[in-house]
Amino acid sequence: MTEDAARDGVLSRRAFGGGVLALGGAVMIGAVPGASAVPGPEGTGPGAALGAGSGAAATARRTTLRRGSAERAGLLSEHLDRLVSDAEAFLAPSPTHPWYAGAVLLAGRGGTVALHRPIGSAVRYSAYDEKTDTGVELPPGERLPMTEDTVFDLASVSKLFTSILAVQQIERGALELEAKVTAYLPEFGGGGKQDITVRQLLTHTSGFRSWIPLYREPTREGKLRLLWNEVPANPPGSAYLYSDLNLISLQLILEEITARGLDTLLHDEISAPLGMHRTRFNPPLSWRPEIAATEDARRPWSGLDRGMVWGEVHDENAFALGGVAGHAGVFSRAWDLAILARTLLNGGAYGRARILSPESVALMFTDFNTAFPGDEHGLGFELHQHWYMGAMATPHTAGHTGFTGTSLVLDPTTDAFLIVLGNSVHPVRSWRSGSAPRVAAANNLARAVPVRPTRGRTSWFSGMASATTATLTLPHVVGSARLACALWWDTEPGADPVALEASADGGTTWQSVPFTTDGRTEHPTGTVGGWSGRVWHTVSAPLPGTDTLLRWRYTTDPRYVGRGVYVDGLRLLDRAGRTVFDEARPADGARIEANGWTRSAD
Repeated sequence: MTEDAARDGVLSRRAFGGGVLALGGAVMIGAVPGASAVPGPEGTGPGAALGAGSGAAATARRTTLRRGSAERAGLLSEHLDRLVSDAEAFLAPSPTHPWYAGAVLLAGRGGTVALHRPIGSAVRYSAYDEKTDTGVELPPGERLPMTEDTVFDLASVSKLFTSILAVQQIERGALELEAKVTAYLPEFGGGGKQDITVRQLLTHTSGFRSWIPLYREPTREGKLRLLWNEVPANPPGSAYLYSDLNLISLQLILEEITARGLDTLLHDEISAPLGMHRTRFNPPLSWRPEIAATEDARRPWSGLDRGMVWGEVHDENAFALGGVAGHAGVFSRAWDLAILARTLLNGGAYGRARILSPESVALMFTDFNTAFPGDEHGLGFELHQHWYMGAMATPHTAGHTGFTGTSLVLDPTTDAFLIVLGNSVHPVRSWRSGSAPRVAAANNLARAVPVRPTRGRTSWFSGMASATTATLTLPHVVGSARLACALWWDTEPGADPVALEASADGGTTWQSVPFTTDGRTEHPTGTVGGWSGRVWHTVSAPLPGTDTLLRWRYTTDPRYVGRGVYVDGLRLLDRAGRTVFDEARPADGARIEANGWTRSAD
């Protein structure tokens, strides 16, 4: 079962290298079929540029992890504390059952891990009682608490490892991104799959349906026959449909072209070079006391009757494939995943080890699914997904989730990373729904990255609450003809606009006011929203009349939010350009009416 199922010309090695230009420490993609460019992020974090592996600034950056304070990481401690307290709330009914029995939370920025906190239990239940919909709790002395080093079944986060291994082979020239899968697996072409490409496997645009019960076939040959004969649900390249079968197929390609098993590839190419000592398929029995239990797997909610799964892969198909599968089966811990996160944010290197070139990492973080808005996807990585990335989601934010309750989010713009590992199918998968704990954690980490005012010590902040309207109203000032200020916004695209409005009747009715940002970009509807690059923008707006009130209004829907909106340096000018109102003057600033907006230094 996948997380997505649970929720509603050939690029040669020469072209691969030649189509990517490193410019000033950022990475620019060019001439890659189906891909949109990843511009150099305009971030504020240390080494914020994706793939910043060159230049003096990159040389000075720390490329390995250390533990440190929030301040050392350039984060705000109060919001990291809130991240933990919010996560702990989901150990209680939320709303009916706990979302997870426990979790390990890890958050950092740059080379500093500022938060690494276990909560709850790694093993709490011995079974699930379907008649009473309750978990059969172990005696207190037999339960195992979460620790920082608890190992988790990553479920679909495993797909990232398979994808990295594939991109390594592309980089080395052994695998072609735009090649047909049948070039490596001739039997794959059955059922009308002869035109599916490697890229379509990596971006879930192959046409495969989400999954099929391979575990029902007792032999490996039978399982492969089901895959060879599978008929696509959609013509290749015509739609996005997340599917485990894509990564299982990619596993078979990798094993064919390298003559090594996927478990060996994982060890030799990723975990051993990076020192990820608790990352592997099929953990040995000696690890069992360190592993979080998953589900009491029994029919009808599970495809197999296995009892409480603990130390073996939860996914039925991965289990039937011997625990080694391209879509699921990797076990790991938070610190190991932090090493992987730091490696990718470093542009493919960690300390003296390099597993990918900066150009290869850039491709993994590049949207190849521009034809399918809302389903942005790089090579293996999901991009810009608010449903679990929360306010960390930007066009450059990459990550993945796992059905067992795991997730990894990387934000190159702020150089921040977040790992939430929960055992949310313990004792049964039906106890959890949605991704509220992941969103809450991501919102708090996003808020922990400060936004500094452009003038003075504070600016106006809209907050990050959902289903709210916040207004910031300037007073009526005789002779005012134009507004000037600075604006910073990062909101849920298409859902949470910030609007400039005017009223000529004392605030009874309001109309939109068109404005210009940065002296060149016009906003005729008087609204902006979505991603603005984590930079301040200058605003200029002619007033529709001299007898008007002016306000900024930020409205959010009930679902997700971005990092919010900041306004700074509010001034009203007369027709001659003279300042008639300046919020920096205490008497003027006191006349601003703020509903839902607060003064914030960060």
